[in-house]
Order: sequence, then C-alpha cells, then structure tokens
Amino acid sequence: MIFLRTKEVLPVEVRRLTRMALLTAIALAIFVAEAQLPAPVPIYGVKLGLANIVTVWAVFLLGPADAAMILLARVVLGCLATGQMMALLFSLGGGALCLLVSIPLSRVLTRKQMWVCSVAGAVAHNIGQILVAVAVTRTPELVVYLPVLLVSGIITGLFTGLCAQLLAGRLEFLLRLK
Repeated sequence: MIFLRTKEVLPVEVRRLTRMALLTAIALAIFVAEAQLPAPVPIYGVKLGLANIVTVWAVFLLGPADAAMILLARVVLGCLATGQMMALLFSLGGGALCLLVSIPLSRVLTRKQMWVCSVAGAVAHNIGQILVAVAVTRTPELVVYLPVLLVSGIITGLFTGLCAQLLAGRLEFLLRLK
C-alpha cells in the first residue's frame, strides 16, 4: 500500500472537503450515540448536545461556511439515522439561530473564550427551537417553557464550549490540512 503525504498530493479543496467530512462523521457519531442515552434530567427536550462541540470548534477554527455545512449535514443525516424527522425542523431552526449568534461572536472572542460563544449559541438554539415549536403548533403559550430551556442551554453550552476549547489545542493536525 502506498501512503501519500496529504499536503504534497491533494489540492486544497480536496483537503477541505475531507476535513469537513471527517468532522461531520464525528459529529454524527456523537449525535447518534447521544440519542441512545437517557435524558440527563427528566425534562422533555433537555439534552447535552455533545455534537455541538464539533460545531463550536468548526466556527472558530474553520470559519462560518465550513461550520454551517458541517452543521447542516450532521442535522439532516442525524435525523435520518435516528428516525426523528420531526426533530429536523427544530434542529435546523435552532442550529441556524445558533450560527447567526456564534459567527459574529467568534470574530470578537479568542479561542480561550469558546465557552462564551457556546453558551450564547446554546441559548440561541433553544430560542430557535421554541420559535419553531410556536410556528408549527400555532401555540404561543409554549414560550412559557423558554426559561427552563434557557437554564439548560446555559449549563450544556458551558459544558460543550469547555470541551471544544479543550479540544482546540489537541486537534491542531486538522488545521494543518488547509
């Protein structure tokens, strides 16, 4: 078997797509594994969101376009893999709002402040999910559930942000594939 050195042989675009595919696969595996775990608290809709570790990392280190593509692929493939097709709307709505908050923050925060971006993104994700729920059910009273989701978003966002920040230094080899 012949081993090729990535930098010398593959064009930049192939390396970029390979990196995105690898991160999408990692995020998807985490998403599917987490879907099999019991909820950390007995409150409907609250979960750790561990796959968002990859999204936060990608926003900071790869840029908005790559992060958006990874998120979109993970959400669509994750909903197909777990059979949770109704979750597709909620995940896309939450993920889009999360990116709209995370991308500008990533430009003013440092890598050591990824956790701040993650908390803001998690809160935005929960707001996006509530907006989708209100739109789908035409029940504005669902906004009452928002404080519970915001508290859980702060806690889980802090956890996933700290994980992404810890991994940032350990995944430098992915950045060398540019």
